[in-house]
Amino acid sequence: MTPTQLSLGVRLRDDATFANFYPGANAAALGYVECLCEAEAGWTESLIYVWGRPGVGRSHLLQAACIRMEQRSEPAVYLPLSSPGLRPELFDNLEQFELVCLDDLDAIAGKREWEEALFHLFNRLRDSGRRLLLAADKSPREIAIKLPDLKSRLTLALVFQLQGLSDEDKLRALQLRASRRGLHLSDEVGRFILTRGERSMSSLFDLLEELDQASLRAQRKLTIPFLKETLGW
Repeated sequence: MTPTQLSLGVRLRDDATFANFYPGANAAALGYVECLCEAEAGWTESLIYVWGRPGVGRSHLLQAACIRMEQRSEPAVYLPLSSPGLRPELFDNLEQFELVCLDDLDAIAGKREWEEALFHLFNRLRDSGRRLLLAADKSPREIAIKLPDLKSRLTLALVFQLQGLSDEDKLRALQLRASRRGLHLSDEVGRFILTRGERSMSSLFDLLEELDQASLRAQRKLTIPFLKETLGW
């Protein structure tokens, strides 16, 4: 049940799952977001706010939450608020979903109509017993929200700052993603990618996708000579 997603043309990435999320220093955030989706007996949190700089996995975590909900046959919606052409009316009736995931909250900060619409959505979700997962590039206290009541609501959230992965964590994250594609990525080849490729995880994963396709076509394993030949490094 994803009418809002369909109307926006928003699609969840198939690989944006909890299993594909290498936590590094973010294990607590991952665990609590999973609990939010499971809503086990005695679980009282209904609002989680994750924040951090681009590339730390905010969008992945939100999309993974929606995918988990869909696997449980519970309606969820993922909305990246930085998408062009959106209007505050987007928040109307979102309380029909068990879980609402709003990404890029900073994109609407300081915009009166958006802030008021979000404040009312907060109240409707609370009254209907639904769950809300938010992501932004700043903490609830630092984000440029002007509406006092909304600012107050945000400070009630369970807040996690997502940390970037170390080089060793990036290697393990690449190897995890490769193994789920049926690829073997050795430490040597993985470190070669890290020294030559772009540093963001999204770029590294896109590169792995390219290498996966190339290795299938060539029927060759991932080796340094193959990477040099394929990527021109």
